[in-house]
Amino acid sequence: MTSPLQPGQKQGRGMPPALPTPPKGWPIGSYPTYAEAQRAVDYLSDQQFPVQQVTIVGVDLMQVERVTGRLTWPRVLGGGALTGAWLGLFIGLVLGFFSPSPWGSLIAGLVAGVFFGLITSGLQYAMARGTRDFSSTMQLVAGRYDVLCDPQAAEQGRDLLARLTI
Repeated sequence: MTSPLQPGQKQGRGMPPALPTPPKGWPIGSYPTYAEAQRAVDYLSDQQFPVQQVTIVGVDLMQVERVTGRLTWPRVLGGGALTGAWLGLFIGLVLGFFSPSPWGSLIAGLVAGVFFGLITSGLQYAMARGTRDFSSTMQLVAGRYDVLCDPQAAEQGRDLLARLTI
C-alpha cells in the first residue's frame, strides 16, 4: 500500500492520484466576495506574511445559472453558422498549407464549416423540442469566502488582517 502525498509533495509516475481533502487551518478572516478575500491575502503578502500557509475557502457553495437570452431558430442557426465558419476557416487554413490552391481550400473549409454548423445546431435545437428555449451561463459561487491559516501563524495573520480596511 502506498502512503498518501504529504503537503508540497508532487505526484509522480506510479503514484496514485491525490484524493481531495478538506482544507486545514484556523480562520483568520471571512469575506462576502472572492475579490475581498483575494485582497486580504494580497495584503498579507505585502506585509511579508508567509502566504503559502494560507488557503481561501468558498463556503455555502451554489450553482448559479444566469439566463442570457431567449433562443429562436434564427439565433440558433446564426450561432451555428458562425461557429461552423470559424472552425471551417481554421481547417481550410491548415489544409491550405498543403494544397496547391490555398484560397480554394480556405473557401471550401468555410463553406463546409457553415454547412455543418447549421446542421448540428439545428438538429440539437430540434431535438430539445422546446424544453430549453433559452441560453445561459453556469457559475459556481460561494456565500462567503474564509481565509484559513496554519495554526502556528494564525494569530499573526489575524492581527495583520485586523489592520486592513476593505
